[in-house]
Amino acid sequence: MNRAAIVIFGAAVRPDGSASDTLRRRAAAAAAFGTELDRPLYVPTGAIGQYGASEASVMAGLLAGFGVAPEDILLEETATDTLSSARAVAVLLRHHGGPVYAASSAYHQPRCIALLRLAGVAARKTPPPPFPAATGLGKRWFWRMREVAAMPWDIAILAALRLFGRA
Repeated sequence: MNRAAIVIFGAAVRPDGSASDTLRRRAAAAAAFGTELDRPLYVPTGAIGQYGASEASVMAGLLAGFGVAPEDILLEETATDTLSSARAVAVLLRHHGGPVYAASSAYHQPRCIALLRLAGVAARKTPPPPFPAATGLGKRWFWRMREVAAMPWDIAILAALRLFGRA
């Protein structure tokens, strides 16, 4: 069976070790999308950050709370940013035969998909979690503009790594 893989890109873990709201929304959206598939493999990605356990392991705990079986979760706990997540996932899923989906926030998803594709993973998008109702327009634009700056930078780095045989 060529089961689907859902790569969930990390976000901050709070000082008390719990998931940030963004991390929780991403895991919840991925779990909801996964119910539409036949026993997908969930690949949460993210290393230990400033606080607590790895982003990936915190997401694994959230996924378990949503009813995902432990054998359907493959942790990627080395990545410290979006680019390293894409590169690490490309290695993990090198021989994966099924479709791959990228789960993240709406503003972040285009960069995740572009980097996965450049790393050799034919990723597709999942329905992103909604912005919380309390999120103001200024904050939404801040995150979008951050991605506008980050995408060409990450693509240039990945292209250079591929050029020199390191991707």
